[in-house]
Amino acid sequence: MREGFTAQQAQTFTGCTHHQLRYWDRVGLVIPTIQGTGGRPGVRRLYSFRDLVALRVVKSLLDNGMSLQRVRRAWDYLRRNADMDSHLAEVRLVTDGQTIFRISRDNGEMLDALRDGQLAFFVAIDEITRTVEDDVTRFELDRSNFLEMLRRVEDDVAEEMSAEG
Repeated sequence: MREGFTAQQAQTFTGCTHHQLRYWDRVGLVIPTIQGTGGRPGVRRLYSFRDLVALRVVKSLLDNGMSLQRVRRAWDYLRRNADMDSHLAEVRLVTDGQTIFRISRDNGEMLDALRDGQLAFFVAIDEITRTVEDDVTRFELDRSNFLEMLRRVEDDVAEEMSAEG
């Protein structure tokens, strides 16, 4: 896997807009963990794979009617209470648009990330993780194929020039 993903790549893999990425970084919702801007103009954001998953989860919750404040509270809760490093794919989120519950896949434990509400739909982080990984793998393969094609063209041009010279 890559060292980091640029903001442009993060937009491609998550469906987030540049404005969302900047805003979420500025307000501390999803901060790029490899390299943040620190508020300095011209500094490039670099996101980790886990950041891409977080961006897609946050976007999914917002797209399904959750307010930014509720998403922030739930995401802060998950960061504090879930072992995000080793079990991120084991977490499922359930919401009704008013509250967010964390459901552990291995034991079915349900914890109210906002302290009240009814169940309505799932955001499957494991599925989001797989689709982000698939998108990144396709990107890496396309990039590799493109670079190989460029090398062949460069070799062909060099051969033609040496044959002419």
